[in-house]
Amino acid sequence: MTIHARIQPAYENFLAFAATSKIILLHPDSQYRSLIVARLLGDGARKTYYYALDIDDIDLFHFLTSFISSLAKQHASFGRHLNLLPQNVLQNPYEHLELALRTFLDELAAFDEGDFILVFDEFDRTDAADEIQRFVERLSHLAPDRCTIVLNGRTMPRLPWLAMIAKGHAAILRDEELVSKSFYGCRNTEEARLKVLSLGPGYVFLDDRLVENWEGHLPRLLLFFVMDRPVVTRNQICEVFWPNLDIVQAVNVFHVTKRRLHKALGVDILSHEGAYYRINPDIPFYFDAFEFVESLLLCRHGDPPDACQTWQNVAKLYRGPFLQGHSDGWIEERRAAYSIANTEALTQIADIWSERGNDELALLTLGKAIGADYAIESIHLKLLRLYLKLGRRAEAVAHYRELEKWAKENKRELGVETRQLFTEIIA
Repeated sequence: MTIHARIQPAYENFLAFAATSKIILLHPDSQYRSLIVARLLGDGARKTYYYALDIDDIDLFHFLTSFISSLAKQHASFGRHLNLLPQNVLQNPYEHLELALRTFLDELAAFDEGDFILVFDEFDRTDAADEIQRFVERLSHLAPDRCTIVLNGRTMPRLPWLAMIAKGHAAILRDEELVSKSFYGCRNTEEARLKVLSLGPGYVFLDDRLVENWEGHLPRLLLFFVMDRPVVTRNQICEVFWPNLDIVQAVNVFHVTKRRLHKALGVDILSHEGAYYRINPDIPFYFDAFEFVESLLLCRHGDPPDACQTWQNVAKLYRGPFLQGHSDGWIEERRAAYSIANTEALTQIADIWSERGNDELALLTLGKAIGADYAIESIHLKLLRLYLKLGRRAEAVAHYRELEKWAKENKRELGVETRQLFTEIIA
């Protein structure tokens, strides 16, 4: 069998996910990950831009400087926006991250070939470069829908993959396989002594006993933060938790917080390996976000014997907003991602009930979905259609008027399809 024939299933799998994902990680254990990149670069049917990170890419300044030079050779106009940034921004782009991101997005918006793929090869060169990893993480959320970012390297990037997968814009591929469990190489077991529940107020149980003596909220949040990613660096933790302290002060507070976490759990839950921290792999644990995402992927890409039951399990695992009651920036990012997944589950359940002829349960479930995220107009549209199908025009009119009022208050315009349906309802 030729090498072309061997990688074909993996390449076809990659293309299928590239069509629907904003960021794809070619898992470090993939046999053909570099061959897939090579195949992609030789595929004339797809516009691909390529950048291999260099050993000098130690921070965002060096990364952007080299990236502009490389991409300008592939797209003649690339860099015209970035090069016009003020000198103080160009010299220290991470201190002006949002401006640097917006300008980078302006560069991508100028690509006029339709859909395109942006490959970051040798991405493990950023293992110690927190600035670059953060930049790519933010870029993956903000990049235009026609852009798919591909990461290839020998290690797993320190991105919050669970939340990104839950949001529906990330995929981790191991050749022809979608990685749908053991995302960070750790085993999630419900029989574990340590149980961490992040969906809702955030509870931690040790031997079925609720852990309450944290000596402040930071040790508890530190546990959730580290569980959220494959590994983290100390600087990464300090930047998120103590952004207003200088690095020496932040490190001191970090070590105090880490000791309090150890004291609260009675075990050293954080494993320190070189420059990185991770959950101690020798301590079995259960993290509800792992099961939530595993169940979600089974519904999206698997073939469960009872789709409704599996979607209901996803909705059941969502006990409430991620770390409800906290408003830290990283928490709100995760909260938004998991909320999208919960709304997806409720909508899918409603569709299944409707297909089975149980419209009352469908209405009830759509109401829950709207309550979870009122801003998703497509769910309102489903509800209005169901009201119309059941001949409940008065309720449809009342709901539309509420939606119309909300849209006006939030300076949003309802879609053409929604407005046309309302015309049909009142006809």
